[in-house]
Amino acid sequence: MSQRITQLYHEYHASLVRMLYRRTGDADRAEDLAHEVFARALAAPPENPRPWLFAVALNLVRDDGRRAVRQGRRLELLRAEGPSSSPAPDQELERVEQAATVREALDSLAPRDREVLLLKAEGFNYDEIAATLGLAKGAIGTTLARARRRLVEAYHAREKRKHAAS
Repeated sequence: MSQRITQLYHEYHASLVRMLYRRTGDADRAEDLAHEVFARALAAPPENPRPWLFAVALNLVRDDGRRAVRQGRRLELLRAEGPSSSPAPDQELERVEQAATVREALDSLAPRDREVLLLKAEGFNYDEIAATLGLAKGAIGTTLARARRRLVEAYHAREKRKHAAS
């Protein structure tokens, strides 16, 4: 592996896997997709690496999702990360249910809204989000605000439905 790609790997791998995990809900799939991103970077080294790496990752996730739909598979829901100390069973159940509700709300958003939120959660600034998603920098603040509002609305709607069904 070239020294530049090795450096990119050390600098961006963890952040890339974290974003892919948030998007797919599957740690193994996130790791596989991240490796594919770096394989592509090795084949065609990017000039502006961070936006390029994350744009490729988001494209791979979209392709993966389309492939899953075509094949009739379902992507796995968010897996709980192992806590260092075990919470009480009722607290763990509540945390898992809340994570699933957040995941459902995030999945219900339009792809652009979901992607802008995930990139912002990874610490991307407006310039980097714009470059990664191909948007105008001036549109990022508005897009983020609307995406956040839609996520909150989707979350609350799911919470209401869940409580109404109980």
